[in-house]
Amino acid sequence: MINVLVLSHHSPFDDLHIRDALDMTLIFAAVEQNISWLFSGPAVLALKKHQQPEHIGLKNYFKTIRTLEIYDVENIYVCEKSLLEYGLDKHNLLVEVKALNYQQQTQLIAQQQHIVNL
Repeated sequence: MINVLVLSHHSPFDDLHIRDALDMTLIFAAVEQNISWLFSGPAVLALKKHQQPEHIGLKNYFKTIRTLEIYDVENIYVCEKSLLEYGLDKHNLLVEVKALNYQQQTQLIAQQQHIVNL
């Protein structure tokens, strides 16, 4: 099994980067790869509970993030610093995540065979 990391660092309202990352994560999960997803910077906002993107004309694909568990995507990580910068904590998020500091993120990245940077 190959270790694959999807790295998201764009705002969920900036083009379709998070949607593409979600699709990529589901594709890798479907072919039974060891998939991890790391959110950093404004990408952590995609995990915030109670969003209503329909009010700004976007489709609500955020609720699909909650279904990742069904596809055995259990390695969801967030940048600890980014959570603080956006005033979030793990209780404000749609799914259970592991918050990582810079050193832990570096270690996670080093363990991967493939990295998809979206």
